[in-house]
Amino acid sequence: MQTIHSILTAQRPRRAFALAMTWMSSLAQAQGLPTLEDPSRGSGKGIMDTLRNYGYDIVMLVALLVVASMFIGVCYHAYGTYAEIHTGRKTWGQFGLTVAIGAVLLVVGIWLLTEATGVL
Repeated sequence: MQTIHSILTAQRPRRAFALAMTWMSSLAQAQGLPTLEDPSRGSGKGIMDTLRNYGYDIVMLVALLVVASMFIGVCYHAYGTYAEIHTGRKTWGQFGLTVAIGAVLLVVGIWLLTEATGVL
Protein backbone atom coordinates (compact mmCIF):
# COMPACT_ATOMS: atom_id res chain seq x y z
CA MET A 1 0.00 0.00 0.00
CA GLN A 2 1.42 3.35 -1.02
CA THR A 3 1.50 6.29 1.27
CA ILE A 4 0.43 9.77 0.26
CA HIS A 5 4.02 10.93 0.59
CA SER A 6 5.30 8.35 -1.92
CA ILE A 7 2.53 9.23 -4.38
CA LEU A 8 3.33 12.95 -4.14
CA THR A 9 7.06 12.29 -4.44
CA ALA A 10 6.50 10.24 -7.59
CA GLN A 11 4.51 13.09 -9.15
CA ARG A 12 7.17 15.79 -8.50
CA PRO A 13 9.38 15.12 -11.55
CA ARG A 14 6.34 15.15 -13.84
CA ARG A 15 5.08 18.38 -12.34
CA ALA A 16 8.51 20.00 -12.60
CA PHE A 17 8.82 18.94 -16.23
CA ALA A 18 5.35 20.23 -17.07
CA LEU A 19 6.07 23.53 -15.33
CA ALA A 20 9.38 23.91 -17.16
CA MET A 21 7.78 23.16 -20.54
CA THR A 22 4.99 25.67 -19.86
CA TRP A 23 7.49 28.33 -18.88
CA MET A 24 9.69 27.68 -21.93
CA SER A 25 6.75 27.78 -24.33
CA SER A 26 5.52 31.09 -22.88
CA LEU A 27 9.06 32.47 -23.16
CA ALA A 28 9.32 31.39 -26.80
CA GLN A 29 5.97 32.93 -27.63
CA ALA A 30 6.84 36.17 -25.89
CA GLN A 31 10.17 36.76 -27.61
CA GLY A 32 9.79 34.86 -30.86
CA LEU A 33 12.46 32.86 -32.56
CA PRO A 34 15.72 34.62 -33.41
CA THR A 35 16.32 35.40 -37.06
CA LEU A 36 19.39 34.23 -38.88
CA GLU A 37 21.72 37.08 -39.74
CA ASP A 38 22.80 37.49 -43.35
CA PRO A 39 26.48 36.91 -44.16
CA SER A 40 28.78 39.91 -44.44
CA ARG A 41 28.69 39.77 -48.26
CA GLY A 42 24.89 39.60 -48.42
CA SER A 43 22.48 36.73 -48.88
CA GLY A 44 23.20 36.21 -52.58
CA LYS A 45 20.88 35.24 -55.42
CA GLY A 46 20.34 31.65 -54.36
CA ILE A 47 21.11 29.06 -51.72
CA MET A 48 24.55 28.31 -53.16
CA ASP A 49 25.57 31.98 -53.09
CA THR A 50 24.32 32.28 -49.53
CA LEU A 51 26.23 29.16 -48.44
CA ARG A 52 29.35 30.43 -50.22
CA ASN A 53 29.05 33.75 -48.38
CA TYR A 54 28.63 31.97 -45.03
CA GLY A 55 31.72 29.89 -45.89
CA TYR A 56 33.64 33.09 -46.54
CA ASP A 57 32.65 34.40 -43.11
CA ILE A 58 33.78 31.15 -41.49
CA VAL A 59 37.14 31.29 -43.28
CA MET A 60 37.59 34.91 -42.17
CA LEU A 61 36.86 33.91 -38.57
CA VAL A 62 39.41 31.09 -38.74
CA ALA A 63 41.96 33.52 -40.23
CA LEU A 64 41.30 35.91 -37.35
CA LEU A 65 41.84 33.09 -34.85
CA VAL A 66 45.13 32.15 -36.57
CA VAL A 67 46.39 35.74 -36.38
CA ALA A 68 45.30 36.00 -32.74
CA SER A 69 47.17 32.80 -31.88
CA MET A 70 50.24 34.09 -33.71
CA PHE A 71 50.08 37.31 -31.67
CA ILE A 72 49.76 35.38 -28.41
CA GLY A 73 52.71 33.17 -29.42
CA VAL A 74 54.91 36.16 -30.19
CA CYS A 75 53.94 37.82 -26.89
CA TYR A 76 54.63 34.61 -24.97
CA HIS A 77 58.05 34.21 -26.57
CA ALA A 78 58.92 37.88 -25.96
CA TYR A 79 57.87 37.56 -22.32
CA GLY A 80 60.03 34.45 -21.94
CA THR A 81 62.99 36.32 -23.40
CA TYR A 82 62.31 39.26 -21.08
CA ALA A 83 62.26 36.90 -18.08
CA GLU A 84 65.59 35.37 -19.14
CA ILE A 85 67.19 38.83 -19.24
CA HIS A 86 66.84 39.05 -15.46
CA THR A 87 68.50 35.69 -14.93
CA GLY A 88 71.40 36.69 -17.17
CA ARG A 89 70.80 34.11 -19.92
CA LYS A 90 69.72 36.66 -22.56
CA THR A 91 70.51 40.28 -23.36
CA TRP A 92 68.41 43.30 -24.23
CA GLY A 93 69.62 43.02 -27.80
CA GLN A 94 68.22 39.51 -28.05
CA PHE A 95 64.93 40.77 -26.61
CA GLY A 96 64.76 43.55 -29.22
CA LEU A 97 65.56 41.05 -31.97
CA THR A 98 62.81 38.74 -30.70
CA VAL A 99 60.25 41.55 -30.71
CA ALA A 100 61.31 42.81 -34.16
CA ILE A 101 61.23 39.38 -35.77
CA GLY A 102 57.91 38.62 -34.08
CA ALA A 103 56.43 41.84 -35.47
CA VAL A 104 57.68 40.99 -38.96
CA LEU A 105 56.22 37.49 -38.69
CA LEU A 106 52.87 38.95 -37.64
CA VAL A 107 52.84 41.36 -40.59
CA VAL A 108 53.75 38.57 -43.02
CA GLY A 109 51.13 36.25 -41.49
CA ILE A 110 48.40 38.89 -41.74
CA TRP A 111 49.40 39.65 -45.34
CA LEU A 112 49.36 35.96 -46.32
CA LEU A 113 45.99 35.34 -44.70
CA THR A 114 44.57 38.43 -46.40
CA GLU A 115 45.80 37.15 -49.76
CA ALA A 116 44.42 33.67 -49.04
CA THR A 117 40.96 34.97 -48.15
CA GLY A 118 41.03 37.16 -51.28
CA VAL A 119 41.01 33.95 -53.34
CA LEU A 120 37.51 33.22 -52.05
